[in-house]
Amino acid sequence: MGPIMGTPAGSPTRATVQLDHGVRRDVNRISLLFTGVGAIIGSGWLFGALYASQIAGPAAILSWIIGAIMVLFIGFVYAELSVMFPVVGGIIRFPHYSFGSFASYSAGWISWLAAAAVTPIEVLATMQYAYPYAGWLMTPVEGEYLVSGYGWLIAIALMALYSTINALGVGVFARLNNILVWWKLAVIVLVIVVFFAVSFNPGNLTEFGGFTPEGAGTIFTAIPAAGVAFSYLGFRNGVEFAGETDNPQRNVPFALIGSVVITAIIYVLLQIAFVTGLPQELLGDGWGELTFVESAGPLAGLALVLGVVWMAWLLRVDAIVSPADTGLIYAGVTTRLSYANARNDNAPQALTRLNRRGVPWISVLLMFVVGCFFFLPFPAWSKFIGFITSAFAVSFAPGCLVVGAMRRQLPDQDRPFRLPGGDTIPLLAFFSSNLLVFWSTWSINEKMLIGLLVGYVVFVIYHVTTKHDTPPIDFKAGSWFPVWLAGMLALSYFGEVTPNQPADAGLVLQGGDGPIGVGLGALIIVVWSVLIYYYAMAVRLPSRRVASYVEKTPTDAPNTAG
Repeated sequence: MGPIMGTPAGSPTRATVQLDHGVRRDVNRISLLFTGVGAIIGSGWLFGALYASQIAGPAAILSWIIGAIMVLFIGFVYAELSVMFPVVGGIIRFPHYSFGSFASYSAGWISWLAAAAVTPIEVLATMQYAYPYAGWLMTPVEGEYLVSGYGWLIAIALMALYSTINALGVGVFARLNNILVWWKLAVIVLVIVVFFAVSFNPGNLTEFGGFTPEGAGTIFTAIPAAGVAFSYLGFRNGVEFAGETDNPQRNVPFALIGSVVITAIIYVLLQIAFVTGLPQELLGDGWGELTFVESAGPLAGLALVLGVVWMAWLLRVDAIVSPADTGLIYAGVTTRLSYANARNDNAPQALTRLNRRGVPWISVLLMFVVGCFFFLPFPAWSKFIGFITSAFAVSFAPGCLVVGAMRRQLPDQDRPFRLPGGDTIPLLAFFSSNLLVFWSTWSINEKMLIGLLVGYVVFVIYHVTTKHDTPPIDFKAGSWFPVWLAGMLALSYFGEVTPNQPADAGLVLQGGDGPIGVGLGALIIVVWSVLIYYYAMAVRLPSRRVASYVEKTPTDAPNTAG
């Protein structure tokens, strides 16, 4: 993909990495891995097998494999960066090193806004799953479930619980998360084994229209439409907690890559067990008409059809536990993102204050307040989930460019985990991120754009009103970001990626009304990815500036807080 250029004569070629002061490094190898596994296996695993089957039939098995490969490319680039720079909130801080404040804030704001919404949404998911047994929690309004009455107390109490657990320290958080993840893994493995043991119909793989009943193209359509790719995005938590693990050189690559590989194996086996476990009389009208009437999800519905009543009840319990664990994880992620924004000096320095357990406690408080705000009865709440996935995809893309830039800016920097192939893997990762943005569709991406514009207003207000010196904005070095995103939004606006799927499928994609479909869109994105990648390489910060950012971030976090 082109040679990697060197640095100008006389420029530094490596920098001394300054770790975050005061944070506790209590996250061991398994705990770091489980922050990713626990986030990937959230509430979505209860529905993904059905939605993928409705779109692609048995070929949905390949959708999970291809989706995992795409996300692995992104995971690879962050593994190289996180081992080089094991800091808290790396997804925000890496772009600051190579492209300055404007680029890092652009990615950081949209990432924080999305992460801040995940915990309250998982709280709502927990309450919604419990609604059939505690109707006083919520009120259904035009298909949406809104918090009402005493439900407000439960919602706020759950937010307070997740916040408190995170404030008690990363060690307490990691131990509790380990327990919950072991529970979720045990339930999923048990479901797979029971489905294979009770009902195995291999004919389902080739009958009822064949392996690809709606054509091979639906394999790719199911990746965004059934939430396949988005299910894997929880791998990012290995990056956010990299500054709090005891051996980042060993633990971070293990966590980032391991979380995707482990969950990919689980999801593929679950998809096979689901497809082959279906009684054939349910497929008489075709895969697109496959449905279950079960409030706790299609897996519980299939368990009831197969007569495994105890499994259905177990899945009902897990439908509450799984989103609760994901909410706990993202409560920790959100606080680390606000901490990272402040360490880049793009947010008030109070957000870096650590308590005696090494936790940014004001960031925890901010997460709690903003999270409770999201419980307000916003219209079309379910569509906000799409905004979260689109925003996370946008926040992943800059890291793919940082890898290429860093190899030119600091070529001699110690890289215990170095990707082979020059620019090839970073370009493939950037391409994968761009596909995720495109697949999110215009109806969702326009909301992401509004959120970003609001963030720029906040950025200007902060820089105008702050009383201490802030680092240069470095707009030229970060100019690729608005150019890149404008191109992706235009492509999204003229795109048409609505799959041929039933109206009651889980995540129905609605693109624009333009002529650009999934296939043509992918070809255009290949070209756009290459152009933006090398444009970013051309405008990157000079090596001396990069070295200064790496050696001393604009403000050092205090060791303790009163």
